[in-house]
Amino acid sequence: QVQLVESGGGLVQVGGSLRLSCAASGIFIRVKDMAWYRQAPGKQRELVATITSLGRTMYADSVKGRFTISRDNAKNTVYLQMNSLKPEDTADYYCNTKYYNMDCWGKGTLVTVSS
Repeated sequence: QVQLVESGGGLVQVGGSLRLSCAASGIFIRVKDMAWYRQAPGKQRELVATITSLGRTMYADSVKGRFTISRDNAKNTVYLQMNSLKPEDTADYYCNTKYYNMDCWGKGTLVTVSS
């Protein structure tokens, strides 16, 4: 059974930083493409960043230059380093991967950026 557990969210001031973690079990992330999504109140879930099994990364325009996705295969964990946070980054952040072509999601971690 695939399980993704996010952590690291919290309340931070504008311009601050947070590092989110996604611990995976039931899969080996070294062979998986992994992603972070976010969903702000009243808005649709949106893709934030992806990292392929080969380590290639992609970012939404809104977070380029501020967020960094990375992976530690030994810890079976994916990270999202978020710097220069803005109020519009406030959202629930979710880890995602596919398992037999089905989306797997964690329960999310809330990030609140106060101005």
